[in-house]
Amino acid sequence: MQRPVIGVVPLYDELKESLWMLPGYMDAVEQAGGIPVMMPLTTDEQIIERLSEMYDGFLFTGGQDVDPRLYGEEPLPECGTVCTERDRMEQILLDRVLCLDKPILGICRGIQLINALLGGTLYQDLPAQFESSVEHHQTPPYDRPVHKVRLLEDTPLRDLLQTEELAVNSYHHQAVRILSPQLKTMAVSEDGLTEAVYREESRFLWAVQWHPEFSFRTDSASAEIVKAFVNSCGEAGK
Repeated sequence: MQRPVIGVVPLYDELKESLWMLPGYMDAVEQAGGIPVMMPLTTDEQIIERLSEMYDGFLFTGGQDVDPRLYGEEPLPECGTVCTERDRMEQILLDRVLCLDKPILGICRGIQLINALLGGTLYQDLPAQFESSVEHHQTPPYDRPVHKVRLLEDTPLRDLLQTEELAVNSYHHQAVRILSPQLKTMAVSEDGLTEAVYREESRFLWAVQWHPEFSFRTDSASAEIVKAFVNSCGEAGK
């Protein structure tokens, strides 16, 4: 099978006004058999349309907070920096890729953004809005597990990994609050937060709150998640 080409949504540094990329996103895709390509940051619908047709799948990465206005709320003081251009780009991209039914994997911000764009809401800041003793915002090294998640029965993630529980890394302060009616939960944390979702109607739309781009080298479950995504991209590109 020809290696699928996967568009990776860029990270944006507002201080340096530059695009950048964590190598783990690219390396995880490459190790799983894909060819990762960092996308431009643009809201030009014609460019996004062309890119959505060119690539076999799309990785929605971490980054700035999701703008609460996307789900009908005003930002709280605890809400972090947002990137309006990136929010808009991913809104256009997600809509187009869903229409084309190409595979999508969301990581951290990715799960949050996808949920918000599909009609769900978020906790803008867990410490301010969700009391818990579970560590959701760990310190380095970021590949070490800090809490557990329970994989729900009869979900694609449970079927893939064949286990009831995973130990995961965690580095976020926003999270899914009300789940989109288009998504279904695949994993929950010890304190009840949604940690992984999928869209049943899609060829492959999975999103996780933890960070396989940090842990794929040492954690087989993280590597398997990326591999499942890349394999679906390969099937889509035939």
